[in-house]
Amino acid sequence: MSSIYCTLITIGDELLIGQTIDTNSAWIAQQLNTLGIKIKKRVAVGDNKPDIIEALNQGIAESHIVILTGGLGPTSDDITKPLLCDYFGGTLIENEAVRQHVVAYFEKRKRPQLQSNINQALVPDVCEVLFNEMGTAPGMLFRKGDCTIISLPGVPMEMKHIMSTSVFNILTQRYETPKYIHRTLLTAGKGESFVADMLQSFEAQLPADIKIAYLPNLGSLKIRLTGENISEEIVEAQFQQLRNEVASIEVAPKDTDLEHAVHELLLALGKTVSTAESCTGGLVASRLSSISGSSAYFKGGVVSYATEVKLNVLGVNPSTIETHSVVSREVVIEMAQQARLLMNTDVAIATSGYLEKGEKENEVWIGLASADSTHAVQLHVPYDRQKNAVLVVNTALNSLRLFLTN
Repeated sequence: MSSIYCTLITIGDELLIGQTIDTNSAWIAQQLNTLGIKIKKRVAVGDNKPDIIEALNQGIAESHIVILTGGLGPTSDDITKPLLCDYFGGTLIENEAVRQHVVAYFEKRKRPQLQSNINQALVPDVCEVLFNEMGTAPGMLFRKGDCTIISLPGVPMEMKHIMSTSVFNILTQRYETPKYIHRTLLTAGKGESFVADMLQSFEAQLPADIKIAYLPNLGSLKIRLTGENISEEIVEAQFQQLRNEVASIEVAPKDTDLEHAVHELLLALGKTVSTAESCTGGLVASRLSSISGSSAYFKGGVVSYATEVKLNVLGVNPSTIETHSVVSREVVIEMAQQARLLMNTDVAIATSGYLEKGEKENEVWIGLASADSTHAVQLHVPYDRQKNAVLVVNTALNSLRLFLTN
C-alpha cells in the first residue's frame, strides 16, 4: 500500500513576521499522522497572490491532499477565497445556509451585520462547502485530478471544528492509507542524549518496521514507537520492553503531559495540594488548575514573589531567611510547610530562585511538604528566563509526582 501525502499551506503576513505563531500546522499534522497520512511539506506564505498560487501549484503536484489555512476573513487582506475561485475557474455565489448562519451568528451576539460579514456567505460554485458552526467563514473543498484541496479558516477553534466534523471523514473515505501504530511513553528526569544512550541496545534490536523517536521538552521527554504495516502485538511487545528499559524515569505509558499525570495521581490517591511560588510566579498553580476536575485536589496558592509576602502571608520565620537567604533548601521547605498549613492540604509545593542568566548561578530550589515529611530539589537552570520557568515548573510537577509515590 502506497503512502498518502499532504502539503500544509498557512497564509498570512503575520506568520512570516513572527507576530503570530503557526499552531495550526502542528495540530493538523498530528491529527493526519493518526490517520496514516504523511506530511510532505509545510509552507507559510504571506497575503500575496503569486506566492499562494506557487505554493498551491507545488502542493498539488507533489501531494494527494493540500490543506490551506487562513485568509478567509471579511477584511481586505483576506484574499484566499477569491483567489481559489479564480484558480479553479468558478464564480462566487451566495450559499443560503451559510447566509442564514451568519445572520443568526450576529443577531445572537447583538452585533450589527456589516455587508463584509454577509459576504462571508459568498462561496465558489465549484467547491463543496464545509460548514463552520464556530464562525462565519465556511471551509471549502476543491478537487483537481487526484488531489483534494481544502481551504479552512485560520482561527484555530474554527479550523479544528471543521477538521473534526467534516474533513477527517472525507479523507478516510477517499484515501486508503498504510496502517500506523503509535505507542508513546512520557519520561522525566533525564535528558534526550542520556536516555538515547540508555537505549542503544534496545534500538539495535528493534524490527525494521518499527521506528523510535525522541520528543524532548524542558524537563520531560516523550519516546514514541511507530510501527508501519506490522501487527499491534509486535509493537506492544516492543513498547513493554521499552518501558522496562526506562522504568526508573517513566511518568506515564501514553502520550500525555506532566500536569495530566499528576492530575490522575492526585485523584487516585485522594490527596489535595497547594502551592507557594516565588520565581515561577503562579505557573505551577496554573498548570495544576488547568485541567477540568482539578478542584477535587487543588486548593489554592500564594505567589510570594517579595520577601515580605513570604514573611507576612506565608509566615516564614525571618531567621530562616536571614540565616540561609530566600533561595535555599530551608526556605522553600518552610514555604511549602506554611502553605500546606495555611490552605489545609495534604501536600504543598514551593519554588524560589533566580531565573535570569548570571543571577547567582541561576540557582532554583523546589520544596515539598506533607504532614510527616519534606523534600527539596536544587536546579541550576541554563536557559533564558522563559525557558527556565518552563523547566522549573516541569521539574516541580515531576518532583510532586515522585513525592506522592515515595
